[in-house]
Amino acid sequence: MAQSLELLLIQFLMPDNDARRQAEEQIRRLARDPQVVPALVHHLRTAKTPNVRQLAAVLLRKKITSHWPKLPPHAKASLKQALIESITLDNSHLVRRASANVVSIIAKYAIPAGEWPELLPFLFQCSQSPQEDHREVALILFSSLTETIGTTFQSHLNDLQPILLKCLQDETSSRVRIAALKAVGSFIEYVNDGGDIVKMFREFVPSILNVSRQCLANGEEDVASIAFEIFDELIESPAPLLGDSVRSIVQFSLEVCANQDLEINIRQQAIQIISWLVKFKASFLKKHKLVVPILQVMCPLLTETANEDEDSDLAADRSAAEVIDTLAINLPRHVLAPVLEFASVSFHHNNPKYREAAVTSLGVISEGCCEHLKDKLEDCLKIVLEALKDQEQMVRGAASFALGQFAEHLQPEILSHYASVLPCILNALEDPSDEVKEKSYYALAAFCEDMGEDILPYLDPLICRLVMSLQSSPRNLQETCMSAIGSVAAAAEQAFIPYAEKVLEMMKGFMVLTNDEDLCARARATEVVGIVAMAVGRARIEAILPPFIEAAISGFGLDYSELREYTHGFFSNVAEILGESFTQYLPHVVPLVFSSCNLDDGSAVDIDDTDSVDNGFGGVSSDDDDDEPRVRNISVRTGLLDEKAAATQAIGFFALHTKSAYAPYLEESLKILIRHSGYFHEDVRLQAIISLKLTGLSFFADILTAVRAIPPTHADVIEKQKDVLDTVLNIYIKTMTEDDDKEVVAQACMSVADIVKDCGFPAIEPYMPRLAEATLVLLRQESSCQQVESDGEDDGDIDHDEVLMDAVSDLLPAFAKVMGSYFDPIFAKLFDPLMKFAKSPHPPQDKTMVVATLAEVAQEMGAPISTYVDKIMPLALKELASSDATNRRNAAFCVGEICKNGGAAALKYYGDILRALHPLFSNSEPDNAVRDNAAGAIARMIMVQPQSVPLNQVLPVFIKALPLKEDHEESMTVYSCICNLLLSSHPQILPLVPDVVHVFAQVVVSTDESDEVKTNIGRAISHLVSVYGQQMQPILSALPQAHANALAAFANRR
Repeated sequence: MAQSLELLLIQFLMPDNDARRQAEEQIRRLARDPQVVPALVHHLRTAKTPNVRQLAAVLLRKKITSHWPKLPPHAKASLKQALIESITLDNSHLVRRASANVVSIIAKYAIPAGEWPELLPFLFQCSQSPQEDHREVALILFSSLTETIGTTFQSHLNDLQPILLKCLQDETSSRVRIAALKAVGSFIEYVNDGGDIVKMFREFVPSILNVSRQCLANGEEDVASIAFEIFDELIESPAPLLGDSVRSIVQFSLEVCANQDLEINIRQQAIQIISWLVKFKASFLKKHKLVVPILQVMCPLLTETANEDEDSDLAADRSAAEVIDTLAINLPRHVLAPVLEFASVSFHHNNPKYREAAVTSLGVISEGCCEHLKDKLEDCLKIVLEALKDQEQMVRGAASFALGQFAEHLQPEILSHYASVLPCILNALEDPSDEVKEKSYYALAAFCEDMGEDILPYLDPLICRLVMSLQSSPRNLQETCMSAIGSVAAAAEQAFIPYAEKVLEMMKGFMVLTNDEDLCARARATEVVGIVAMAVGRARIEAILPPFIEAAISGFGLDYSELREYTHGFFSNVAEILGESFTQYLPHVVPLVFSSCNLDDGSAVDIDDTDSVDNGFGGVSSDDDDDEPRVRNISVRTGLLDEKAAATQAIGFFALHTKSAYAPYLEESLKILIRHSGYFHEDVRLQAIISLKLTGLSFFADILTAVRAIPPTHADVIEKQKDVLDTVLNIYIKTMTEDDDKEVVAQACMSVADIVKDCGFPAIEPYMPRLAEATLVLLRQESSCQQVESDGEDDGDIDHDEVLMDAVSDLLPAFAKVMGSYFDPIFAKLFDPLMKFAKSPHPPQDKTMVVATLAEVAQEMGAPISTYVDKIMPLALKELASSDATNRRNAAFCVGEICKNGGAAALKYYGDILRALHPLFSNSEPDNAVRDNAAGAIARMIMVQPQSVPLNQVLPVFIKALPLKEDHEESMTVYSCICNLLLSSHPQILPLVPDVVHVFAQVVVSTDESDEVKTNIGRAISHLVSVYGQQMQPILSALPQAHANALAAFANRR
C-alpha cells in the first residue's frame, strides 16, 4: 500500500483537477483500511517533498479517530514515535504543525487510557529546548491539546505557568513569543477561581501586552489581535482574572483605538474590549477611575470619517458611539459631565465633524443619563436646536438624531419645551437633505407621541406638511413620514377625526403593494391604520375597517417578516377597538399568530475545519463521525424575534378583548406562552410575561380573564381556572428569581401584583409563601438578574434601579391590600431588606421608594404597622426635609398613614411631625403635590388623635393651603376631616367657617373632584345652615353666584 499511496499523494498535489479527483477517490478507498495508518506514517517521515509529508499528516488526522482502536500496540507505538520525530526533526514548519494536530487527536483517546504517559513530559522538555523550533512546536501542541484534553492540563497549570511566562518573554524569537501568546489564550477556559491560579493568570498580562506592542510595531496586527481575543476571554471568564490589570488592558486598548495608522479591524477589536468592560465590568472601571480616560478617547473618535472602502459597521465613530451609549447606561452619573464638556467645546469647533460629534454625543447618552440630563435639558436643547440650523448637512442630521433621542428618553420634561422644539422640527422637514428629513421625521414621531392636547395648535400644519411629504417623497422618507403621522394621531386622539379619512385612503394605497422593495412601506401603513383607528374610536372606524383587515390578512402571503410583525400589532389594536366584536376575525387571525409564534428562528451554525481551510486540502474528506468539528458561531435571524414578540403580544390582546370567545384557542395559547416565557431572547420573554396594553395586565392575566369570563357552571371550567392560575403564578415565581433580564423580571413582578389584586387572597393564598420568598430574594438582590461582577469592594456609588426595584417594591402593598393585617408575618421578613435601600450610600430615589412602599403597606395592613413605627418615623421625618419634591411628597403621605394606623406608638412623634410639616405649607414650598400630601397628613392626624393636635395653631395654616391643587387622591381624607369637625361643631373650626365655605365652594365646582367628596361637603354645609342659619347667610351671599348655586345644589341633596 505504501508505494501506491505515495503516487496517489503526489498525484493529489498536481494542478490537474481531473488527476486530483481520481487520486482523491482512490485515497478515500484506501483510507478505509487500518493499514493506511502505517503507510501514511512512512510517508510522513520519508517523503522527500514537504507537501507530501504535510498531506500525509492531514490524512492521518482525519482517519486516526476511526482506526486508532484497531491498531495493535506496536503500530500505536510506531505512530507515536514517528509523530514525535516529525515534530522535533522535520525542517518544515507546516509539516510540524500538521503532525502536532495529529498528536492532539490521538491524545484525546490515548492519554485518558494511559497509553501515552511520556507525551506531557516530552512537551515540557521541548518547551525548554535551546532550539527555537522545538520551543515553538511544543507551545503549538499545548494550544491544540487544550481542544481535546484541556481538563487534563488543570493539574499541570502550576508547572506550565513559568514556562509560558518565560516563552512570552523570549527575547530571541518572536515565533516563540507568538506561540506562547496563543497557548495562554487556549488555557483560559480551563481556569477555575482558585486564588493561586487566578494570580498566575494575572501575571501573564504585562507580558501579553509587551508581545502585542512589539507585534504592532512590527506590523503584525494579526498576531496582536490574539491579545484582544485573550482579553475577551479574561473578561468573560467566571473566574476573577482581571484584577488590577484592568487598568493596563484599558490603557493599551485605548492606545490602539486612538491610533489611526492601524488597520480598522485591530482598532475595532480594541474598541470591543472597552465595550465589553463597560458592559460586564463597570465596577472595575469605577474603582480604577477609568471612565474619564475612556471618554477622552471615545468622544474624539466620534469625529473620525470612515474611508469609502471600509465596512460602515466597523467605522470607529459608530463603534465609539456604542461604547459611550453603554457607558451611559451602566455608569450614568460618571458620564454626563465629561460628555457635556466635550459637547460644549466641540460645538464651537470650525471642523463640522466636531460639531456633528458634539450633538451626536448628547443624543447617545440621553437614554442612559436620562435622569441626570433632565436637569441640564435647557442647555443641551440650546446646542441641539442651534445645530439644526448649521450650514453643514452632517451637523443638522446629527441634531435631528439627538432631538429624536431627547424626545424618546427625556419624557415628560422635554414636552414642556414644545413651543421651541416643534417649529424647529417643522423647519428641518424642509431641509434639502433627505438624510436630515428622515431623522427629523424620527424626531417628530418621538416628540409628538406623548404631547396629548398640547399638539392641537400644531395639528393642522403638521398634518398638511406630512400628507404633502407622503405624496412626494421617496420610499425611505415615506416610511418615516408614516411613523410621524402615527405619533401625531396617537397624541391628537379625537381631534384627528377631520384628517382620518384622507390619511386612511392614502394608507389603503400602500397596503396593496406587493413588490419586495415596497413591503416595508406597506408594513408602516398597516401600523398607521391601527393607530389612527385607536385615535378616532370605534364609532368612527368600525364600518370602514373590513377592507383594511382583509388587506392585512392578505399580507401574510408575501413572506416578509416585518410586515407580519406590524400586522400582528395592527390586529392587537383592532381587537382593543372592537372588543368582543373582534370575535368574528379570530378564526382568520389566530392561526396567523400561532404560525408566527411557532416559526423556526433560522439559526445558522458555522463549522470550523482548520485543516481543510488552512492547508488547501479541502478535497480530502473525512468519514469519521467522531472527528468533531468546532462550532465557531451561531447566528439568529433577528427580524423573526420581533415578529415572534408581536405575535406573542397579540395573543394577550385577543384573549383580553374577546373574553369567553377566545376559549377554543386557550390551550394552544398557553402552550406557546409557557414556551416563550423561557425563550432565549428577552424581547420574546418580555411579551410572554406581560401584555403591553393600557391596563398593564399580563398576557397570562389576559388569558385568565378569558377563562374567568366563562360562566362557572361546570366543575371542569372551575378546575381550568385553577390550572391557568397555577401555570401563570409558577412561571412568574420562576421568572422572578431565575430570569437574567431585569425588565422581564420587573414585568413579572408587576403582573403578580395585578393578579394578586385581581384574584384576591383566597385564590393566591397557596402561592404566598413562594411569592414572599421570591420577593425576599429580589429585595436581597440575590436573583439571577441582579448578579453582577464584584471586585470585592464597595465603592460607595449606587444608582437607583428604576427598572426592577420600583416593580419589586410595588409587590408589598399589593400583598398587604389583599391580606390586610395578616400580611404582618410576611412583612416582618421583608422589612429589614427593604430598609437597607434607605441607608447610605443608596441614592435619594431608593429612599423615596422605601418611604412610598412603607406608606402604602401601612395604609393596607393597618394596625400591625405600629410595631415598626420607631424604625420608620426617623426616616420619614428626615425625608420631609429632602431637596427632592418626590421624596417630600412621599414622606408626607407616609407620616400621615403611620399616624392613622400606628396607634399609640405614633403619638410621641406628633410634635416632630408638625414641626417637619410646617415648612411644606409655606410659600417656600414650590410643589403643590407636596403641599397637598402635607394637608393629607394633617387631616389623618386630626381624625385619629384630634386632642394631640394644637388645632388653634394648625387649622388656620391647614385651611389656607386649600383647596388641593394637584393630588386629588387626598381629597376624601382632607375634606372629610373638615366636614367631621363641622358636623361635630368643634369650637376650633367655627371661627374659620368663612374660609372653609370659600374653599368648599371651589371644590364643588371643580371637575377634578368626585361626587362623593362634593356630597360630603354638601352635607356639612346643610348642617351649618340648619344650625347657624343667620350667621351663614352673609357668608354664602358673598360667594360668586355659580359657586353659591353649586354649593346649594349639593347641600340640598338627600
